[in-house]
Amino acid sequence: MLSPDCRGLAGGEVYVEARCMKLLEDLMALDASAIPHGEINSDPTAVRLFRSRWLEFFTHVTPQAVVLIWLPVVAFFVALGVARWPNGLSAVWFVAAFASGVALLWTLMEYILHRFVFHFEPRNKTQAQILFLFHGIHHFQPHIKTRLVMPPVVSVPLAIFFYVLFWLVLDVIVGAPYLLAPVMAGTILGYIAYDMVHYATHHLAMKGAVMKFLKRHHMEHHFRTPEMRFGVTTSMWDQIFRTEPPRETRPAETSGRGISSDVSGS
Repeated sequence: MLSPDCRGLAGGEVYVEARCMKLLEDLMALDASAIPHGEINSDPTAVRLFRSRWLEFFTHVTPQAVVLIWLPVVAFFVALGVARWPNGLSAVWFVAAFASGVALLWTLMEYILHRFVFHFEPRNKTQAQILFLFHGIHHFQPHIKTRLVMPPVVSVPLAIFFYVLFWLVLDVIVGAPYLLAPVMAGTILGYIAYDMVHYATHHLAMKGAVMKFLKRHHMEHHFRTPEMRFGVTTSMWDQIFRTEPPRETRPAETSGRGISSDVSGS
């Protein structure tokens, strides 16, 4: 018998929904739809996501792993870009392409992914389970150190997708294939910075006005306004797309576990 979540879907969609739900129920160790929206679990032990030990292993990643995996990829694209850079074309354009990947393309992708993918409102139980695996677990247990950075099973497919997208735009449409490598290198470096900043906002005492602001900004996303403040490395896109609440409307400081305790370092 189909679950209530499947009702109202047309023929083939009902079948696909039921099969996906059955697969997730067999794989997952918990029912994400049973967790109240916005609930935070402070248990120091990470919640188990998969029944399989092998699958569960891949849900835990350290910041060091991100650097070890992706920094050589950045170096590869930089070297490739230098080797293929047209003779006579100023290196300023190389630097500009690289910088645009770091400061513009990645930060925009970070915002879009966080707002429209990770915080997508699920329409059925299957979507709720999948979204919980991607991002919900982080909001449920934001203090777990090995679930703060993006696991390779997510970051690698995303990198391939964006490489193909950049290739289509820069090579096929624009006709400037030499820009692809520096743009890709900058975008991946932006991603590394994102994961490092994200980890730091949760577990390090910040120094300097910028880093203190980023920590507070992200803690406010977690503990006050989970449907706003989607930027992690910058609030620029929140400002542009009006998901940054005005300062004067922000609630008074909280005590105990939450903004006050996390901004000072944990």
